[in-house]
Amino acid sequence: MQETNHVAVLDFGSQYTQLIVRRVRELGFYAKLYSPDDITEIGQPGAVILSGGPKSTSEEDAPDVDFEKLKSFDVPVLGVCYGMQLLNIKFGGSVKASDKREYGPAMLKPTSHENLYTGISGESQVWMSHSDTVENLHPEAEVIAVNQHGTPVSLKWPENFFGIQFHPEVTHSHEGNQILQNFLSHASDLQPFHIDDFKQELIEGIRERVGTKQVVCGVSGGVDSTVLVVLLKEAGVNVRAIFVDNGLLRKNEAAEVQGNFRRMNVAIETVDASEKFLSALAGKEDPEEKRKIIGNMFIEVFWDAVGDAEILAQGTLYPDVIESASNAKSKASVIKTHHNRVPKILELQAQGKVLEPLAELFKDEVRELGTVLGIEADILGRHPFPGPGLAVRCPGAVDEHRLEIIRDCDAIFIGKLKEHGWYSKVWQAYAGLIPVKTVGVKGDERSYEWATNLRAVISEDAMTAEWVDLPAQLLREASQDILNQVSGINRVLYDISTKPPASIEWE
Repeated sequence: MQETNHVAVLDFGSQYTQLIVRRVRELGFYAKLYSPDDITEIGQPGAVILSGGPKSTSEEDAPDVDFEKLKSFDVPVLGVCYGMQLLNIKFGGSVKASDKREYGPAMLKPTSHENLYTGISGESQVWMSHSDTVENLHPEAEVIAVNQHGTPVSLKWPENFFGIQFHPEVTHSHEGNQILQNFLSHASDLQPFHIDDFKQELIEGIRERVGTKQVVCGVSGGVDSTVLVVLLKEAGVNVRAIFVDNGLLRKNEAAEVQGNFRRMNVAIETVDASEKFLSALAGKEDPEEKRKIIGNMFIEVFWDAVGDAEILAQGTLYPDVIESASNAKSKASVIKTHHNRVPKILELQAQGKVLEPLAELFKDEVRELGTVLGIEADILGRHPFPGPGLAVRCPGAVDEHRLEIIRDCDAIFIGKLKEHGWYSKVWQAYAGLIPVKTVGVKGDERSYEWATNLRAVISEDAMTAEWVDLPAQLLREASQDILNQVSGINRVLYDISTKPPASIEWE
């Protein structure tokens, strides 16, 4: 898309930054993410949003922005969290550093119901994630909202500059979308966003990048890689799709994947490398080490099957990128290394051999793209499955015995969700293994076996997630069947942790 009259989001490293882009798109406008170092590459935006970030403005290496360039756009500007603190400094104010962090819900109380707060309640829950606070203000700065303690949490400066200390982009801020909508109403002629237009942009970008070269991609049967390979076919490029069975799949998954691709008339090549992966993982317990082993092993196996391919395509989504903080200009902190962000992949990227058309999208946006590409709903409706497979649902050592236990528990749980009509209501669900043995009684005898954890969450993008309050009868039936049918399990637990602070997977 032409970079004119779009919403430019400057990324200062917040784990929620891409959510801002997503919310703007949901509101119907095209948004794009930039490093603050690339402000000269923005073109002529219609509005600019400065994201939050993990740094303090008082730190020596704190991210900065070219304020004169920002003002020269002559468009509305919104600073979020770190962005607000930075703007306050740029306008001649100051920020008070603190080693105490405010994290979680707070009460927003607008002092004016104009500008950002038109139609906003007198008291509204918002989500905070910061330590520093603004102190001295520019003489013309106006406090337009405070928190429950009377502390300023939203400012307005001259020339349509606004600041908010909270994160409107997360669902925990109950009226966050309306606040963003109010901000965008100050802009004129913003470029609209439609998934059909975005599909065409992706196709044109693929054709320009690939030309006559052969593209190879790994497919898992998940939504991301499935949409990727269909998109590549739609673009008319020469593509080979390879399915690597790493031995870390769910019950009967290999056969299901092969059947789904036959339905879509997509030819795939299957490589069974189960033994190789499990041998490499033997005795490894550290989560990061396991992820890196799996990622590197996948590339090794995949590349052996491919030969001398010219371009590798991956179904990488933005949460993978932001959590790995692998972009050279990224201001974010690493949460975990994703399987498609290991050193071998980064080396291939440096050689210009990696194509990631979906890297600016979230899961449900990928599903929307899949719909316009004609992929059937039941394939697009599959729950997300992590690249490292069941290894991240098996804390500690991974072996075939533990994997079989997880597969059996998972199959029973997912089956109950489908039987009770809950599978499509849940964003992601699974059973994992808790490698702690507990005492139980089976058949009038003492048992000393492991526990399984059942997890079901609702999410829009994997950046935040809420646990699902499943019906007691469903959980009761799943627990009873697992305890009766799965050898090695004598305890069933249901995980009621949100993300954050927990992650969706166990590792």
